[in-house]
Formats: sequence, C-alpha cells, structure tokens
Amino acid sequence: MAQKAFASSADLDEKERTLEVLADGVYALTAEGDPNVGAVEGEDFVVCFEALATPVVAREWLAMLRQHTDKPVRYLVLSHYHAVRVLGASAFDADVIVAHENTRALVAERGAEDWESEFGRMPRLAKGADSVPGLTWPTLTFSDRLTIDLGGDRGDLVLDYCGRGHTEGDLVAWLPQHKILFAGDLVEAEAALYTGDAFHREWASSTLDRVAAYGAEQLVGGRGGVTKGRSAVGAAIDQTREFLTVMIREVGAVHEAGGTLKDAFDRAHAALEPGYGHWPIFEHCLPFDVSRLWDELSGVDRPVIWTAERDREVWDRLQD
Repeated sequence: MAQKAFASSADLDEKERTLEVLADGVYALTAEGDPNVGAVEGEDFVVCFEALATPVVAREWLAMLRQHTDKPVRYLVLSHYHAVRVLGASAFDADVIVAHENTRALVAERGAEDWESEFGRMPRLAKGADSVPGLTWPTLTFSDRLTIDLGGDRGDLVLDYCGRGHTEGDLVAWLPQHKILFAGDLVEAEAALYTGDAFHREWASSTLDRVAAYGAEQLVGGRGGVTKGRSAVGAAIDQTREFLTVMIREVGAVHEAGGTLKDAFDRAHAALEPGYGHWPIFEHCLPFDVSRLWDELSGVDRPVIWTAERDREVWDRLQD
C-alpha cells in the first residue's frame, strides 16, 4: 500500500466558499471544511473574526464582505494563535487586534515554528505566502472577558475565555442579542478535530460545558457549515466532545497497558474512522492528535512545539 501523502499536502483542490448572512450585520464565510471566518457590523465599524492564512486570501474574503458593508474594520478578533488563522491580519488594516493573553504568549513562544509547520502541512491554504509581512501580534489582550459595544441598538459582542481546549488561549465571540456564537476551533461542525496543541480532558469536559451553556441558536465553528437551531448546535458540541472522548478512551487504554504510540494511533484510528473518517482533514489530523494526547497522558502538561521537522517525524512514525 502506498504511503499516505503528508498531512494535507495533496489536497490542492479549491473549496467552494459560501458567505451567509446570519442576522442583520452578522456574516459567516464557510468553505467546505477549510477555516471559517466571520464579521459583525457595529453602528459605524466592523468586527472581523479570524484572519485566514495570508493577506492574499484575507483580501478575497474582505472583497466578499464589502458587497454587504463598507464600514471600516475597527477590531480583528483572533480565536487562537495558529498560523492559518492569524497570518492574514495585515489585510484588514484593523485599529485593534484582539486575542486572549495566552495567545499572545504563544505567538512569542512558538509562532515562528507554527508558521513553518502549518504552511508545510496545508500548502493550499498558504496562497500568496510571500505576502505575509511577519508574525501577527495582538494589540489588545484580556484574561477572562472583553465586551465590545457595537453602538446604536446593535447590542454587545462578548469575547469570553472558556478554558483550555484546542489551545491554551481559545476565545469565543458571543452575540447575546442574536444568540449567535463564533466558537473558533473549540467546536467543529462535521470536520475532524486538530488536537496537536490541545488539553483534551479539559476541552472534553469543563470547556465544552461552558460553550454549551450559552444556549446558542446559531454556531459558527472553526470548520464545517454554520450550525442552525439549538438542537443542531447541541449536536455539533456533542460530536466534538465524542471525538475527544473516544480518543481519550482508546489512547488511554493503550497507554495504561504499556503499549506504544503506534499501537495507540492504530487503535484510535480504528475507533474513529467509521464515524469520522469521511470528515475533512481526518487523516491529516489524527497522527498529531494522538501524539499530543500520548504526551498529555505521560504527564507533559503543555504541548511540545511543532516544527516542520517534528511534523514529518511523527507522520512517518505513525503511518503504515
């Protein structure tokens, strides 16, 4: 059997992008399992959520948004530090770039390595890679909650930290007036989870409990379509939790029995593939997911930094 192509290096087909108006002045752009982005209009400004991987790609999103509003971007909100979410920031010309304080620390600690790693794993997303001027640095950070007054009768946009999950610094953006939640990669709607920088047990329990507690009626996850209706939102959160729970159970059993990392990967793959294998980036993510969970079960609290070299080493070690 031929070895699988590395990560998403063979996924070169363009994805169809869909811009949806979720409420008056509330927008989401989805792209068949590629990273989602969003925007919320204030009275005289726009808040954008996520920046995509390069300024070239971000400008394509902004051109679509400009068909609906010409208000300037005052705030660019970054849900976490991963390169494909943040390196397009310069295209927005935002007055303020907002992130959790842990995200800023992670950019300083491992942003350069993550940039090289993610562009190597997902070259198609890195269109116009030479347009990236450098690392993206938040200019406003917070620890627990930050509220943005949208002005007029538009209400507030509430940025919350729900705890460690996909990374140490994930935030969500909540529109209480419309009951719409931008959840970043804490929730995926029928797209596989990337957990290579995760805190699996906290994510699967207290963090997702807090996400569920909003009672959102529409949810924009990190990947996949917009989830509409309270029951569908609950199902998306449950699917995310189940993916994590199965991984923890299967990898944990091998770890406890004294097996190997390869044994754990094979067991997790066998358990997850029937239900999740058809979801975007499943094969890409799982080797890195299992490697991080194995470390976590071995007492490594914070994720080991991923480099392009480590990516290849783990991938080759876990493929048949």
